[in-house]
Amino acid sequence: MQQAQAAIILLAHGSRDPLWRQPIEAVAAHIRASQPLLAVRCAYMELCEPGLPAALAELAALGAARISIVPLFVGAGRHVRDDLPRQVQALAQAHPHIDLRLQPPIGEDDRVTALMAEIAASTTIY
Repeated sequence: MQQAQAAIILLAHGSRDPLWRQPIEAVAAHIRASQPLLAVRCAYMELCEPGLPAALAELAALGAARISIVPLFVGAGRHVRDDLPRQVQALAQAHPHIDLRLQPPIGEDDRVTALMAEIAASTTIY
Protein backbone atom coordinates (compact mmCIF):
# COMPACT_ATOMS: atom_id res chain seq x y z
CA MET A 1 0.00 0.00 0.00
CA GLN A 2 1.27 3.47 -0.89
CA GLN A 3 2.23 5.57 2.10
CA ALA A 4 0.16 8.66 2.80
CA GLN A 5 2.30 11.72 3.51
CA ALA A 6 -0.58 14.16 4.08
CA ALA A 7 -3.94 13.36 5.58
CA ILE A 8 -7.11 14.94 6.89
CA ILE A 9 -9.29 13.99 9.83
CA LEU A 10 -12.82 15.35 9.62
CA LEU A 11 -13.86 15.69 13.24
CA ALA A 12 -17.52 15.96 14.21
CA HIS A 13 -19.45 15.74 17.47
CA GLY A 14 -21.04 12.32 17.07
CA SER A 15 -24.47 10.85 17.66
CA ARG A 16 -26.03 7.52 18.55
CA ASP A 17 -28.18 7.82 15.42
CA PRO A 18 -26.27 6.10 12.58
CA LEU A 19 -27.96 8.33 9.97
CA TRP A 20 -26.36 11.39 11.59
CA ARG A 21 -22.96 10.34 10.20
CA GLN A 22 -24.04 10.44 6.55
CA PRO A 23 -23.26 14.13 5.88
CA ILE A 24 -19.83 13.81 7.51
CA GLU A 25 -19.03 10.72 5.47
CA ALA A 26 -20.29 12.50 2.33
CA VAL A 27 -17.71 15.25 2.90
CA ALA A 28 -15.01 12.57 3.18
CA ALA A 29 -16.25 10.94 -0.03
CA HIS A 30 -16.04 14.28 -1.87
CA ILE A 31 -12.45 14.74 -0.72
CA ARG A 32 -11.51 11.20 -1.75
CA ALA A 33 -13.08 11.72 -5.19
CA SER A 34 -11.35 15.03 -5.82
CA GLN A 35 -7.99 14.19 -4.20
CA PRO A 36 -7.51 10.41 -4.30
CA LEU A 37 -3.93 10.57 -3.01
CA LEU A 38 -4.99 12.42 0.14
CA ALA A 39 -5.88 10.09 3.00
CA VAL A 40 -9.05 11.17 4.81
CA ARG A 41 -10.78 9.74 7.86
CA CYS A 42 -13.82 10.72 9.90
CA ALA A 43 -13.62 10.89 13.68
CA TYR A 44 -16.06 11.80 16.42
CA MET A 45 -15.80 13.50 19.79
CA GLU A 46 -18.33 11.22 21.46
CA LEU A 47 -21.26 8.84 21.06
CA CYS A 48 -19.83 6.95 18.05
CA GLU A 49 -16.60 5.55 16.70
CA PRO A 50 -13.90 6.06 15.69
CA GLY A 51 -12.64 8.65 18.10
CA LEU A 52 -9.85 11.05 17.22
CA PRO A 53 -7.06 8.88 18.72
CA ALA A 54 -8.16 5.83 16.68
CA ALA A 55 -8.42 7.79 13.42
CA LEU A 56 -4.98 9.32 14.01
CA ALA A 57 -3.46 5.92 14.81
CA GLU A 58 -4.87 4.50 11.58
CA LEU A 59 -3.40 7.33 9.52
CA ALA A 60 -0.08 7.04 11.35
CA ALA A 61 0.03 3.34 10.45
CA LEU A 62 -0.44 4.34 6.81
CA GLY A 63 2.61 6.59 7.07
CA ALA A 64 0.95 9.99 7.38
CA ALA A 65 3.54 12.61 8.27
CA ARG A 66 1.19 15.63 8.26
CA ILE A 67 -2.38 15.47 9.51
CA SER A 68 -4.83 18.34 9.38
CA ILE A 69 -7.67 18.02 11.89
CA VAL A 70 -10.74 19.84 10.57
CA PRO A 71 -13.52 20.35 13.12
CA LEU A 72 -16.84 20.15 11.26
CA PHE A 73 -18.55 22.36 13.82
CA VAL A 74 -20.60 25.43 12.93
CA GLY A 75 -19.65 27.18 16.16
CA ALA A 76 -16.88 26.89 18.72
CA GLY A 77 -18.49 25.50 21.87
CA ARG A 78 -16.78 23.86 24.83
CA HIS A 79 -15.60 20.86 22.84
CA VAL A 80 -13.86 22.98 20.23
CA ARG A 81 -12.54 25.68 22.59
CA ASP A 82 -11.40 23.51 25.49
CA ASP A 83 -11.51 19.76 24.96
CA LEU A 84 -10.15 19.55 21.45
CA PRO A 85 -6.96 21.64 21.85
CA ARG A 86 -6.03 19.61 24.95
CA GLN A 87 -6.70 16.34 23.14
CA VAL A 88 -4.66 17.39 20.10
CA GLN A 89 -1.79 18.52 22.33
CA ALA A 90 -1.75 15.11 24.04
CA LEU A 91 -1.88 13.33 20.67
CA ALA A 92 0.98 15.49 19.36
CA GLN A 93 3.08 14.46 22.36
CA ALA A 94 2.19 10.80 21.81
CA HIS A 95 3.04 11.04 18.09
CA PRO A 96 5.98 13.48 17.88
CA HIS A 97 6.89 12.26 14.38
CA ILE A 98 3.59 13.57 12.97
CA ASP A 99 2.95 17.23 12.21
CA LEU A 100 -0.58 17.73 13.60
CA ARG A 101 -2.46 20.88 12.65
CA LEU A 102 -5.74 21.75 14.33
CA GLN A 103 -7.78 23.94 12.01
CA PRO A 104 -10.45 26.43 13.11
CA PRO A 105 -14.03 25.12 13.14
CA ILE A 106 -15.36 25.02 9.60
CA GLY A 107 -18.24 27.31 10.58
CA GLU A 108 -15.78 30.15 11.14
CA ASP A 109 -14.80 30.14 7.47
CA ASP A 110 -16.40 33.06 5.61
CA ARG A 111 -17.15 30.78 2.64
CA VAL A 112 -19.26 28.48 4.83
CA THR A 113 -21.10 31.44 6.34
CA ALA A 114 -21.82 32.86 2.88
CA LEU A 115 -23.03 29.49 1.57
CA MET A 116 -25.32 28.96 4.57
CA ALA A 117 -26.75 32.46 4.06
CA GLU A 118 -27.27 31.77 0.35
CA ILE A 119 -29.05 28.49 1.04
CA ALA A 120 -31.21 30.01 3.78
CA ALA A 121 -32.17 33.01 1.61
CA SER A 122 -33.05 30.77 -1.33
CA THR A 123 -35.70 29.04 0.76
CA THR A 124 -37.57 32.24 1.54
CA ILE A 125 -41.13 32.32 0.25
CA TYR A 126 -42.55 35.71 -0.74
